Formats: sequence, structure tokens, C-alpha cells
Amino acid sequence: MSKQQRGLGKGLGALLGGDTDLSKIRKPVGYVNKQVVTETQPKDTADILRIPVDLIEPNPYQPRMSFDQEALEELAESIRSLGLIQPITVRRKTDGRYQIISGERRFRACRLAGLDMVPAYIRDTNDQGMLEMAIVENIQREDLDPIEVAMSYQRLIEECSLTQEQMAVRVGKKRASVTNYLRLLKLPAKIQHDLKVGLLSVGHAKVLLGIEDLKLQEYLCDLVIKEGLSVRQLEEKIAKLSETKKKLENEAQDLPEEYFKVLEIVGKYFENNISLKRSGNGKGSMTIHFTSDEEVRKFLKALEDSEF
Repeated sequence: MSKQQRGLGKGLGALLGGDTDLSKIRKPVGYVNKQVVTETQPKDTADILRIPVDLIEPNPYQPRMSFDQEALEELAESIRSLGLIQPITVRRKTDGRYQIISGERRFRACRLAGLDMVPAYIRDTNDQGMLEMAIVENIQREDLDPIEVAMSYQRLIEECSLTQEQMAVRVGKKRASVTNYLRLLKLPAKIQHDLKVGLLSVGHAKVLLGIEDLKLQEYLCDLVIKEGLSVRQLEEKIAKLSETKKKLENEAQDLPEEYFKVLEIVGKYFENNISLKRSGNGKGSMTIHFTSDEEVRKFLKALEDSEF
């Protein structure tokens, strides 16, 4: 017998509490302090420059031939809200235009978002050694934010064909430090944004990386900013959440078999959108969420047609 319907009606809001809408302080990353490329612009392979979108063209050798439109729209909406977190990489052509090396999906999403300028790294040289030196020099600057450092490490891996071990030697860092920075790029765009603008520390980000649920990562990130939580307080919040979740799961496992049968029978009429809570003395409540009057009518008809 199926036991999938064990929902206990506990969302993130119920477990953690509080309104975490931070849209008023979360501003898009626009790279407004970066220069716009011109014909007389000096070549630069390490810094980020802004390029007019109509001067950029796709790479004809792009292996990806199709892009999921819904995913592009979602990325475009993220860019409208947060800006482009990770710049694209292009190469300069002889006609003054630029061709994408990596980041065509991000470029397409930027166009959908209505951007007239796209932040990009410009790779003008075929000399890998010069490129490597430029990126390493850039990493050694003290004013880089954590995401810029992580993206520089990623460029060394992708564009200079270095392993993490080789890269650690080049930049004079321990391999564990390099690995930790690269892991930051696995965080959702919202959290990467907050790291870039200083709303979140690397210590907080490392704690959030230990959580698999991306939505929960974002929720806790908002909570850190709103309540000014320290890294230790965040760890305590996660521990408390884990304890509460485990308790709820144990309560579900203790349900008598007939409860699961009720959830299974009733749930099929409401797309399993049903939850049940039960205390140790047998008292409790059942909550049914329906999406239309038709669902209720079908359930009522089933009751009327049954032998009850």
C-alpha cells in the first residue's frame, strides 16, 4: 500500500516564520563601473567590460543547437531582478564585432531581459600563457568580491585547461580554498548576487552549501539578511529546522496503517494535496487543498456513489 501521502502541512514559512521579501534592498548587479568597449579600447583579457548587445554574435560552432524557452524566460527574469551575475566570454573579430566563446544561453537571456549592454570578458590573444597571467594577476587584486574570485578560478579551469591542483599552485592558495570558492558558483543566482554586493558573507554561503534544497537555501539567505544572523546563528537555525523536520517525519512514520489508506483514497481526488496531523492520543486534523469546484464535485459524487 502506498505511503506517499505523508505531508504534514509544514511549509518553510510555518517552520521558520517571518516575511522575507527583500526586493527593496536587493538591487541588480549592473557592472555600472565598467567601461564600454570602443574601437580604441585597449585589449584586456582579465577585467570585465560592457559590450553593446548588437555588437555580439553567437559562435557558429556552438554545440548546443536548441535552448529551452521556458528556462530562458526564467533566467531573463532573474537577470531583470538581479543583473547578470556571471559575465559571458567573447573574442574580438577584425570587423569590430565580438563572437561568443562561452555564455550564449546567458546572452540570449540578456536580450530577452531587454539589456542593451552585456558584461563580458574579452579574449583577444591565442597565447594561453598571457591569458593565464592576466587572470592570475586579476585574482591577486584585493578588491574582488567572492563571486569574482570564483569566476576567475573557473576561467583558469575552462580557458587555460588547468586542474584545481595546478590552479592552486598558480594563485598561491591551498586546493581546499580553491575548491570552496568554486562551490560558490553552485549557489542560486540570488545568493551569488548577495555575495557580490556584500549582503552575505562567504562563511554564511559555506553553511548554505550544506543544504540540498535550493529553495530552502534562498529562504535562509533572506533570513540571514533580514535578521542579521551570524554564521553561528545560521547554523543553529538550520540545526533547529533539521530537528523539527525529523520530529515531523517521525510523527508521520508513527501513523497507523489505516490513516495512510484514508490519505490514499481521498488524496487521489485532490492530486494528493492533502495533509494530516495526529497527536499521540489519537486527536488530530486533516487538511484538504483543492484547486477547483470540479475536484469537490468529483469527490462528492464518489461519496454518493459509494456504499457509505
